[in-house]
Amino acid sequence: MKKFQLTVTPREGTGRSASRRLRKAEKIPAILYGKHTKPENLAVAAPEFIKLLKEVAGRATLIELKRDAGATALSFLQEIQRDPITDRYLHIDLHEVKENEKMVIHVATHVSGEAYGVKTEGGILETAAHRLRIRCLPKDLPAFIEVNVTELKVGGAIHVGELKPIPGVEFLDDKNQTVVLCVEPPAEEVVAVAVAPVEGAVAADGTVTPAPAEGAAAAPGAAAPAAGAKPGDAKAAAPAAGAKPAAPAKGDAKAAAPAAGAKPAAPAKK
Repeated sequence: MKKFQLTVTPREGTGRSASRRLRKAEKIPAILYGKHTKPENLAVAAPEFIKLLKEVAGRATLIELKRDAGATALSFLQEIQRDPITDRYLHIDLHEVKENEKMVIHVATHVSGEAYGVKTEGGILETAAHRLRIRCLPKDLPAFIEVNVTELKVGGAIHVGELKPIPGVEFLDDKNQTVVLCVEPPAEEVVAVAVAPVEGAVAADGTVTPAPAEGAAAAPGAAAPAAGAKPGDAKAAAPAAGAKPAAPAKGDAKAAAPAAGAKPAAPAKK
């Protein structure tokens, strides 16, 4: 597989102050550790590291570290820390490996093909495991783990134990762990809306909603019409029982007489 190169320099001083000075100088604090070496504090040029990440594009790969003295070390990216606000790279963890020793690394999964459940049954494809843990020699490291979903139907799933074997690679996750699954689409919720009957409306069975009969009892709480008032005369309706009479308008010479038992209104202030 292709190897990438990255130039590193020794880093003097640790802590927040030293890290801030490095970042101001367009460098990223880093550390290199491994099974046979002591942790080593390093610094990486930010522009070179950003360019490297674009070339790697999320694939699992080995990186050859180049020092000023000419010494080299083989490693892979263990962890990258970024500022969630400024999106700047804060720290890099590099894990050193040996050519003849197996290593443990997380590799990204890559879905290939069009699922039968999505194409034919209208299902939705979901990825449950975006990265898997494997063990292999550096020369057998795959760029990603391919998951073919062509035969996957709605309600089905692909587990770690069902993945296509890769020569020299051992899967370390549980064999029953779900990697990809196809689920049914969410059901649409239908909301029923109640509609009040309209006078003269024709129902589905052909019946017509009749108008209320003359003399029919009024709805509870409706005001009764005054004696001698014509039907439909809204002004003739008497006030409800217990309601206070409306105060006469200011300047109205013909004030209405108070109802029986009602207290006279207080005279208006001059």
